Amino acid sequence: MDTSATWIMVAAAVTFVAVALASLRILRTSSKKMKPLPPGSFGLPLVGQTLSLLRALRANAGDDWLGRWFATYGPVTRLSYFGCPTAILAGASGNKFIFSSASVAPKVPASMAMMVGRRTIRDMAGDEHRRALHLVSTVPPCPPTQGEKMPRRLAAACWAAGLTTSITRSSARAMMVQFLRPDTCKRHVAGVDAEVRRHLGDQWHVKATVAVMPAMKDLTFDVMCTVLFRLGRDSSKSEAIRCELSAEFQQLVKGITVIPLNLPFTSFSKCLAASRRGRRAVAGIVQERRIKLETGQSSAANDVVTHMIAEGLPDAEIIDNVVLLMIAAHDTTAALLTFLIRHLDANREAYDKVEPDEPLSWEDLSKMRYTWAAALEALRLVPPVFSVLRKTTADIEFGGYHIPKGWQMIQTMSTTQMDAAIFPEPRRFVPERFEDTSAMPPFCFIPFGGGPHVCPGNEFARVETLVAVHYIVTRFKWKLASGCDGSYVRFPLPYPSQGLHIDIEPRHHQTN
Repeated sequence: MDTSATWIMVAAAVTFVAVALASLRILRTSSKKMKPLPPGSFGLPLVGQTLSLLRALRANAGDDWLGRWFATYGPVTRLSYFGCPTAILAGASGNKFIFSSASVAPKVPASMAMMVGRRTIRDMAGDEHRRALHLVSTVPPCPPTQGEKMPRRLAAACWAAGLTTSITRSSARAMMVQFLRPDTCKRHVAGVDAEVRRHLGDQWHVKATVAVMPAMKDLTFDVMCTVLFRLGRDSSKSEAIRCELSAEFQQLVKGITVIPLNLPFTSFSKCLAASRRGRRAVAGIVQERRIKLETGQSSAANDVVTHMIAEGLPDAEIIDNVVLLMIAAHDTTAALLTFLIRHLDANREAYDKVEPDEPLSWEDLSKMRYTWAAALEALRLVPPVFSVLRKTTADIEFGGYHIPKGWQMIQTMSTTQMDAAIFPEPRRFVPERFEDTSAMPPFCFIPFGGGPHVCPGNEFARVETLVAVHYIVTRFKWKLASGCDGSYVRFPLPYPSQGLHIDIEPRHHQTN
């Protein structure tokens, strides 16, 4: 017995040593093969580069800040942002990698998640998101055939595809895509047209000077409320709801990129309070639409909210996605229109090319190529969104560097859009760059994102921009008001320091 026990102990010891040596060898081999982390600095604990970068963004110096950082550390670099290790992949190759990698997913900043909610379509990623998009693309455009509810068919398809954990999110995205995809945007042209004419008649014809940014925010918010959410003006109650939503969302959006310290008297606390009030107003709309749907006074094809209700989404999820859409559908387009007007004023040659009375029918919108080229050039010069946060869901390698699982990634718009090697004289407003984009390198111009996460509202934004610019250019002459220099800051979207005041003069040939 003693001899057997001894041999067993010896065998166990030998096995332990062999396993330990093998494990050590594997660790040494893997450590030799593992590429280094990107160069850079994490700065001070918790703070990192957060305050420095935020100050630069608010002073409209984000491009300069990144330029100095890349000059020091190279195009693939690391830093600390909002307390998290973060990688930046600059250039078109970095954009391509981020859009195509299954190991890179969207990340909602903590401040935005607290403002908007955590049950939105932004949470979907990877194969799950691609399959959901495929299902959405195969669902016929609304309205569905008689007696058949499109949302229920989509839900059944999601179950069959194994998307059991995110049926509601894919369905919510389906509702938005159905209302915003090109073949259904045709139905929205008349509504956008009417809202633009009403806005100009009420707010421009009675004034000699207009603050463009506030006016464009009002316009795009009204278009969104009327066309996407069917919030009419048929009663004082409806007008009160629109005014309440507008006021709360103007405050809410200011809290998206601030440090989320929910302490009394902080800016974030005020924004969070506005979010709660705005969400209560949206909840009231959802409740009203649910009653109308159940009593047969409305149908699923009426508006985005009713579509989501018909799909069976819970109220909390509907509210989160409505809040997200309200932010995305009006603030960015307002910024685009504002800076397009600014650049047309400073470039009269381009202004004259946009001036002719271009048609507004859906069939002829595609002919307004120069107007849209001018809009794209404004987006290149002043992207409404400076950067987008992502996260790694697995260890990845890029450019000879190792980026661990769980890191943040910052994807910047201007890194390629202001690259002189791609866009000569990048600070000049030259709409002709976008009249023929066949020679433009891919992934260098990304105002609407790319890959599976391309913005579903880009076609609606195009229609809204073309209609608004058409009426502004054909009905008014304008110039920057005295003392207005056109400078702007970011908080978090670009905002003219003085609201961009312009002196306007009606054209005599205008018609209703």
